[in-house]
Amino acid sequence: MLCTLAALGLAAPATYAAPAAGDDTTVATVNGEVITLGEMRALAANIGPQAAELPATALWDMVLDQITRQVAVAQQSEGKLSPQDKAGLALQRRAYLASVALEKIAAPEPTEAELRAAYDKIYGKAGEVTEYNASHILVETEEAAKAVEADLAAGKEFGAVAEARSTGPSGPNKGDLGWFTLDMMVKPFADAVAKLKKGDVSAPVQTQFGWHVIKLNDERIKTAPKFEEVTAELAQAVRRERVDADIARVLGEAKVDKVEGLSPDLLKEAQ
Repeated sequence: MLCTLAALGLAAPATYAAPAAGDDTTVATVNGEVITLGEMRALAANIGPQAAELPATALWDMVLDQITRQVAVAQQSEGKLSPQDKAGLALQRRAYLASVALEKIAAPEPTEAELRAAYDKIYGKAGEVTEYNASHILVETEEAAKAVEADLAAGKEFGAVAEARSTGPSGPNKGDLGWFTLDMMVKPFADAVAKLKKGDVSAPVQTQFGWHVIKLNDERIKTAPKFEEVTAELAQAVRRERVDADIARVLGEAKVDKVEGLSPDLLKEAQ
């Protein structure tokens, strides 16, 4: 065939090629409103990993069916939005645009230097920090705290007294607070713990939460994990720091004018 065509001076028929399709390619219309390939791809990406497991035809049909339903229903609200609806749409648009901008900042893989710096910042002083394991009994008054002391002096077990008397959320767990560092606790409580030796029980200690009787169960020096064990956590920390720094930069460069004289009560008024 090809030889015959060549002998006659004719070209062989060209192989059919499908037209190139980009994100702006129209795939359907609903009452004249265009649905693009890009919109379908965006919706498919939101389905999650299971989308990759579907045959292409099944995925195409499912996404196109979903988006045509969405467009048809959304058209029912055209021209009927309340001011609150319009405000909600504006917020969603801004949130999406902000997420796009911040994802670009966070996306690059952290360098070794960035990961090492994050490790030093988070764990650099870990070996110098003491962690405490304590239990407490929390009551509302000093008189109740003295009654707790009397029970303990009479030989009652600390955990049993905590279950019976403590008003705090740790009461049902025999007053157990788990492991903590002193900076995690309010100062009067932390000061009392720091003075205890393993097994000691404190005198009643007052804080803004009430009166505490504290038992120190154990203490240890907090040790840092190996760098290789926490690289995923460090990468998240690096990305989070990038995002925070970029938000601070952008906000610092922005010209923000706040209207004075508006009452905060306006926020609670019915719309």
